[in-house]
Amino acid sequence: MTEIMWAWTAVVVGLIVLVGGGELLVRGASKLAAAVRISPLVIGLTVVAFGTSAPELAVSVQASFKGSSDLAIGNVVGSNIFNVLFILGLSALIVPLAVASEFIRRDVPIMIGVSVLLFILSLDGKIDRIDGALLFAGIVAYTVWCIRASRQENQAIQQEFAAEWGRENPRRRGAMAINIVFILGGLMLLVIGSSWLIRGSVVIAQSFGVSELIIGLTIVATGTSLPELATSIIAAVKGERDIAVGNVVGSNIFNILSVLGLSALIAPAGVNVSDAAIRFDIPVMIAVAIACWPIFSTGNVIARWEGAVFFLYYMAYTTHMVLEATGNDFRHTLSSLMLLFVVPLTILTIAVTVWRSRQSGSKTAS
Repeated sequence: MTEIMWAWTAVVVGLIVLVGGGELLVRGASKLAAAVRISPLVIGLTVVAFGTSAPELAVSVQASFKGSSDLAIGNVVGSNIFNVLFILGLSALIVPLAVASEFIRRDVPIMIGVSVLLFILSLDGKIDRIDGALLFAGIVAYTVWCIRASRQENQAIQQEFAAEWGRENPRRRGAMAINIVFILGGLMLLVIGSSWLIRGSVVIAQSFGVSELIIGLTIVATGTSLPELATSIIAAVKGERDIAVGNVVGSNIFNILSVLGLSALIAPAGVNVSDAAIRFDIPVMIAVAIACWPIFSTGNVIARWEGAVFFLYYMAYTTHMVLEATGNDFRHTLSSLMLLFVVPLTILTIAVTVWRSRQSGSKTAS
């Protein structure tokens, strides 16, 4: 087997093992949390969202420790872009997604804030250990806040999350032991899968002359986001309110605060951030996070046409990445079209939609 064939095999096997490990971890952790009477809403927003981000955590921590900072930062930034544009876009195309007012008022501003914070901390070209400690302190504060806020949620929301993540509340020793085995087994698979994925990705990047940042933004980011993709699409098909959106928003917050925070704390020299990521990819991630606010606010629903806009933007972003990787000059034309025509037109359309929604709400109230 040639080196490049081995590398692709390692990537595919690594992704399969990562997804399997993430699934075991999510199921074990969610059932164990229910067994010890943690709020179902907190399970949905933290345990499940964080569990589906476990592959990103495993990959970025190992990549940082081995000196592959571009893979670490590309994995997080690429995953956040993929989560919103592809996962929410595809989910909304399947069925319009309901968005609770709590998400719009509380979690979306936090997602935007931590995205901007990442950009500010990256301006010196590195997320050092002090930055990592700040980010990780943020995820601790966010989790505590979610636990407190869950006590104020209405009964309907509590029952919905309970139906998905708290269906059973087994407190038998045998059941709890099985859940602990699932968690440990999931963690073990995550470590093994991430190691294979990183080794294969580095070889592919070197053989094709593509930067590790591009590999991290595309192949690795997409692969490690598969648990979020599966969770959100299943939730959308089953019509479970807020879970599809909450999973994505919670995962994006976790990716920045915990994944990069831990990566920077563990890596001997922190996580280096390339100029390319600072100039283009992190600003795109911020723009995507900001776009969620007006879209989520239009009737508290992500409509199919808004999902289509998200999905098409991800296709354009991926096309730009491919053109960038191959050195095709059309990438400059694509960037110009996006900046001068498509993005302004979309902003105008969303602004008009929000204005009409508020006008209609005012008329209804009067």
